[in-house]
Amino acid sequence: MATRTAHSRGERTRRAILDGSYRLMIRQGFAATSMREIAAQSHVALGGIYNHFNGKEDIFRAIIEERHPFLQVLPVLRAVEGDTAEEFVHNAAGTLVEQLRRHPDFLNLMLIEIVEFKARHVPALFGKVLPLASPFAPRLASLQGSMRDVPPLVLVRAFLGMFFSYYITEVLIGRAMPPAMSANAMDHFVDIFLHGILEEERP
Repeated sequence: MATRTAHSRGERTRRAILDGSYRLMIRQGFAATSMREIAAQSHVALGGIYNHFNGKEDIFRAIIEERHPFLQVLPVLRAVEGDTAEEFVHNAAGTLVEQLRRHPDFLNLMLIEIVEFKARHVPALFGKVLPLASPFAPRLASLQGSMRDVPPLVLVRAFLGMFFSYYITEVLIGRAMPPAMSANAMDHFVDIFLHGILEEERP
């Protein structure tokens, strides 16, 4: 019983460190966050942090492996409905973008990983991300509408890349966009994803 209580207390402390670190790093970045700030934010003694993590990067690695946006968004896409490829992609894209809008911290976390770490922690995520991403392409292939022979994981990569970029351009230049650039933009992105930008050649 005592061992179980100690284990539970240790897990609560570890969780407090991760949650406190996440709040700080999302707000001010990795390099600008000190271990002393993490200790204060987590209500844990500075030396106590080292009972759970080797250092600040070890904490960030744990955050990335637990909270990377792909790990949060891909499970939500499983519930997307649609009888045709057009309906499904439109609904999936809308769901993805809405999740990103509701959680702006997702983008902050990705940028910290990309800018401050050159994305070196991401390869270790693939073991977790791949099982979440793999069902997406077969689901799309099973819908009404003929599909080109595109490798399934390339299809997933293209979808995530295209609609993450849709959201990122909204964040970067949304307020400055002229109406012609923003009107029905999601519909156009979906159409380009499904059909490309070249007109179909007629015999």
